[in-house]
This record gives sequence, structure tokens and C-alpha cells, in this order.
Amino acid sequence: MNAVPRELSYSQAIQEAMALAMEADERVILMGEDIGVYGGAFQVTGDLIERFGPDRVMDTPISELGGAGVAVGAAVTGLRPIFEFQFSDFAALAMEQIVNQAAKMRYMLGGAVSVPVVMRFPAGSGTGAAAQHSQSIEAWLGHVPGLKVIQPATPYDVKGMLLAAVADPDPVMIFEHKLLYKMKGPVPEGYYTVPLNKAEVRREGGDVTIVATSIMVHKALEAAEKLAEEGISVEVVDLRSIRPIDRETVIASVKKTSRLICVYEGVKTLGIGAEISAMIAESEAFDYLDAPIVRLGGSETPIPYNPELEKAAVPQMPDILAAARDLVRGVR
Repeated sequence: MNAVPRELSYSQAIQEAMALAMEADERVILMGEDIGVYGGAFQVTGDLIERFGPDRVMDTPISELGGAGVAVGAAVTGLRPIFEFQFSDFAALAMEQIVNQAAKMRYMLGGAVSVPVVMRFPAGSGTGAAAQHSQSIEAWLGHVPGLKVIQPATPYDVKGMLLAAVADPDPVMIFEHKLLYKMKGPVPEGYYTVPLNKAEVRREGGDVTIVATSIMVHKALEAAEKLAEEGISVEVVDLRSIRPIDRETVIASVKKTSRLICVYEGVKTLGIGAEISAMIAESEAFDYLDAPIVRLGGSETPIPYNPELEKAAVPQMPDILAAARDLVRGVR
């Protein structure tokens, strides 16, 4: 492994991971709508069709159900497909293949087969793409036994977690926030993996824990910087995987700080924050709490087209600042 420091964008890191996986294993193929000559809806696959040819970088018809079904079938026959949805919202069209086939096949066939398929979902708001192209639906799939569901927040993680996902014998759903595609960060050259079941403490702190996912990790870190100037010490935990959840890291952080805020872009009700809150309530960390748990999630509405309303529909940095101040000062 060459560990020369360099920076790549989030989308470049994904493309590099896919190229490495394809170079290392001829069973790895790419599938999706417009991922060939066009390079993908967000140009993530780029020129991979020129490097690996149309037999391994395949445009699929405009049918998410059909494409996902072919990917699942290919995985069962021994290939390792990476299937790209143009927008995560379109997973609704392919739920039969994801939920009833990919997730259950190993169980229903007594372990005789595995389904090593990776599905990539560009997700989230902030691009003005409105209600049918801006959702955060990771909690939908996180509810399904048999699936792994991950949300890398950095270029380093997305490369390593995607490579780990390709090597995994079971279906892995990877949610990529669209606003992260241009974000740059250090990414080592060569092959490496990041575990699919481990959270990461991005910042140490002692007054309050913020458990965040995807782009909210960066908003939480920005808020933590400002709160530090006010004497409030924030620990930021990047959840990275919502199924499975790294219980040990989250519980240890809450026992350390005695306060918890969950920040995520998906709709607040029945979302990731509810699962984290219940997990703490059922654990030994509950006795350490000095204040009620706070959930900052998306509004109870479809994502609006209007830019200001769109911004107001998901948690922003001032919301995190206010929640942390109230918790530490005992207002809540």
C-alpha cells in the first residue's frame, strides 16, 4: 500500500475504489442507468467504460426494478455487481428486489447462496432537486434484516468502505450524500478497507455527545468548533454505519459526556435518532444521562423545491448550536 498523502474529492474516491476493485477481481462489474458513456448522473463512474469496456460497465434500461433484479441475480451466480441508482429516491421502484430478494435469499436458502451485491444511492437535499430526488431514505433499508447500510462522510471512508462492501459476501447499501461529491480530503493510494460496522470519534469532548450521520457530521464538527469558543466541549461521533450500529462506541461516548444529541437528515419520526435513543435507554448508559436525549432530524414534510424552504427542512448548524447550549445549560 502506498500511503503518499494526497487529496481526492468524494466522487473521485468512489471512482478509484471501483477501479481498484475491478482490477483486482474480474467478477466485479458496474451496472446502472447512464453510467457508461455518460459517466453517471453525477459523473462518478467517469471514464471507467473506456478502461474496462462495456462488458463490465453496463448501462441498464430505465427500470430500477429490472436493473436491481439483474444485479441481484448476477450476484447469486458468482459475480460481484455494483449497481448505481441515479437518485436514492428511485429505490422505491426496486424494493421487491432489495427487500424481498437480496436481503432474504441467504436465509431462505439455508445459507447455500450469498448475494454479494453493492447498491449505491446518491441521497439527500441541497441541490434544488425537489421532493422526488432529495430524500434521505437510509432508515427504510436500515429496518431490513439481511442488509448492511452505510453512510460514509469523508473521501477516505467512502473509498475504504466501498472496497469493504465489494468484498463482503452479503448485500451492502451505500448512501452517498450528493453535497459530499465535491468535498475533498486525504485519500491514500492503493487498496485499503474501512470496517462496515465501526463508528468513528471525529472529535473528543466532555460535555455533550453528538452522534451524526453523513453530511451532518461536518455540520456537527463546525458547530463543535464554535461551541468550544464558548467553553462547551463536544464529542462528535460519526456513526458511518446504521446497520449494524456500533453500540460500543456510542454508549461509551454517552457514558463519558452524559448528554446526547442525534443529528441526521432523514425525517425525524421513526428515524435513526429514535433507534439511537432507544439503544441508550436500554443500555447502562441511561443511568449516566444528565438531560433528555435530543433528536435533530428532518421536518415532517417532503423536501421543498424553494431553496430557503429546502434548507429549513433539514437540521442546520444553528440548530445544533442551540440544542447543545440548551442541554449543557440545563434548559431542556
